[in-house]
Amino acid sequence: MQTVAFIPDLRRTIRAWRDQGSSVAFVPTMGNLHAGHIRLVEEAKRQAERVVVSIFVNPTQFGPSEDFAAYPRTPAQDAGKLQAAGVDLLFLPGTSELYPSDPAAMTFVEVPGLFDDLCGRFRPGHFRGVATVVLKLLNQVQPDVALFGEKDYQQLIIIRRLVADLDLPVRIHGVPTVREPNGLAMSSRNGYLTPEEKNRAALLYAHLVEAAADLRRGERDLARIERERSAQLVALGLRPDYFAIRRQDDLSPPGPADARLVILVAAWLGAARLIDNVQVFL
Repeated sequence: MQTVAFIPDLRRTIRAWRDQGSSVAFVPTMGNLHAGHIRLVEEAKRQAERVVVSIFVNPTQFGPSEDFAAYPRTPAQDAGKLQAAGVDLLFLPGTSELYPSDPAAMTFVEVPGLFDDLCGRFRPGHFRGVATVVLKLLNQVQPDVALFGEKDYQQLIIIRRLVADLDLPVRIHGVPTVREPNGLAMSSRNGYLTPEEKNRAALLYAHLVEAAADLRRGERDLARIERERSAQLVALGLRPDYFAIRRQDDLSPPGPADARLVILVAAWLGAARLIDNVQVFL
C-alpha cells in the first residue's frame, strides 16, 4: 500500500492508474478505523479495481465546544488495517494541505434544506464543513465511485444531493451499518462509552426497530411515535436530540402516501453523541 500526504502525489498516482485503464473507488474517513470502515473497503474492492482511502480529521465540521482535539487519532494502527484489507493508496493529508489558508475565509458549500435540520440543528455549521471537505476530496481523488456508511444517513443524503446538484461525475454508494453483537452501530465515538454504557446504547437500535414495527403494523400517528420513543430514551438515561421519522430520499416530513421511510435518532450517553437509523419499506 502506498501512502501519500500531498495532493500532487495523490493525483500523479491516480493518473497512472487511469492511464492503465483502472477504475477507482474512494472511501473517505476520519480514522480510528473499526470493522465498519473495513466493510466499506471490502465493498470498494468489489466496485472498482483500485481503492483509495483518506484519513483526515476535518476541523471545519466540529463546533467550538465539540471534541475535535480529543477525537481519537490512530494513524499507525489504521494504516496496518488498511494494508491488511488490500487498500492501494492511503491519502493522509495534514490540515494545511486541505486548508492552505484560513478555512473561515475560503469557499464553502451548503446544501439548502438539509444542512440545518436534524443533526444540523444541533450542530450548527457541521454539514457545511462536511460538504466542503467531501467536495474537496472528491475533486482531488476524482473516483468513479465513493462509498459512505448508512449510519450517517443525513450525511449520505447531503452528499448525494451535492453530487447531483454540482454535476460531479462520481457515483455515491451507501453501505449498510455494521453493528456490534448487541445491535449498537459501530462508531469511533463508541470508545467514549463505558462497558455498561455500551449495553445501554444498544437500546437506541432496539427502539428504532420497535418504531419500525409500529409503522409496519399500520400506526400512522408519527408525532406520537416520535414523542413516546424520545420519552422512553430519557427514562433509560439517554439525552435525545431527536427521534424523527422522515422520507428516505430527501429527509422531508412524510405524507400519508409515502412508503419509503427512515427513522433517525441522535442521543447523548455520557460523553458520546450517538446516531443511528432504520429504513422502513411499507
